[in-house]
Amino acid sequence: MGSTYGKIFKIATFGESHGVGIGVVIEGCPAGVTFDSDFIQSELTRRKPGQSRITTQRKEADEFEVLSGVFEGKTTGTPIAMVIRNEDQRSKDYSHIAAQFRPSHADYTYQVKYGVRDYRGGGRSSARETAARVAAGALAKLMLAELGISIQAYVSQVGTMKLEKSYQELDLSETENNAVRCPDPEMAQQMFDYIDGIRKQGDSIGGVVNCVVKGTPAGWGEPVFDKLHAELGKAMLSINAVKGFEYGSGFDGVLLPGSQHNDAFYTDENGNVHTRTNHSGGIQGGISNGEDIYFRTAFKPVATIMQDQESVDQFGNVAVVQGKGRHDPCVVPRAVPIVEAMTALVLADFYLRNRSSKL
Repeated sequence: MGSTYGKIFKIATFGESHGVGIGVVIEGCPAGVTFDSDFIQSELTRRKPGQSRITTQRKEADEFEVLSGVFEGKTTGTPIAMVIRNEDQRSKDYSHIAAQFRPSHADYTYQVKYGVRDYRGGGRSSARETAARVAAGALAKLMLAELGISIQAYVSQVGTMKLEKSYQELDLSETENNAVRCPDPEMAQQMFDYIDGIRKQGDSIGGVVNCVVKGTPAGWGEPVFDKLHAELGKAMLSINAVKGFEYGSGFDGVLLPGSQHNDAFYTDENGNVHTRTNHSGGIQGGISNGEDIYFRTAFKPVATIMQDQESVDQFGNVAVVQGKGRHDPCVVPRAVPIVEAMTALVLADFYLRNRSSKL
């Protein structure tokens, strides 16, 4: 099973939604990185369930334990293992789908691939696995912060409700001040009310998370197959429920002629090269150019809804899947720290890879 990511800064996650716990082993983290446990815990708290009535009501503290690789508050250069215990499993909520396939869920594909599946909360296919990524991503964030790199994601769209402002026009410090994690307070309240209405109907809705990276030096990324934007796309598309990724001008770039879309270079008063526009999204030829990196990630509506749905069981018989259990009516508020974590893992890996690119 593909549970590892990275070339130098590598992670391997483990565990299931209703197992003993979930965790991650990080290999390749340099020695000497300050291991700020409070920061890592705060990142996990941003992702944890039960934050408001528009998220799943599963109650997990998501407190992590460090098993190896840290001594006296610093990383040692050896593998770092972290584990998060599961404390609020209700496996009986899923007994009714032991032999049934939930529409648009991974139930059917896991059964076909492995011949067996853990139906309790989706097992390994559950978004609970992403807590391990957030723990690892928090460490990557700490390393990148020492290089002056910041990562900020926010909710820009829920259903048809969309922020029309660019990230430069928003006060991104407002992102954590509301349950939706939208930096526009008025729009955030409208989104909250909309998601809450969807929840009351027993339904779900999708949305979009935008992400901005500031401070990445020019030169990170690899030519051809390991382009920086390709790895960011892979990282985002590996997150549960993600259906789309675009960076820079994205699909809207087709609306402009090259004369308007090209980012003209200039040299500032300190002799540094910049671009006057940033349709490239901070990446050209698969390599960072020193400008802000920005992208959008689209999340589908959650597959498990509190309504009866037509399906089949593993024997091919017609079945009606009943909505039970505790689920998010919209994943994007809790997806914000996951997007940031995966971004940090990509950049941490490319930072270390870039150090070997030239003498």
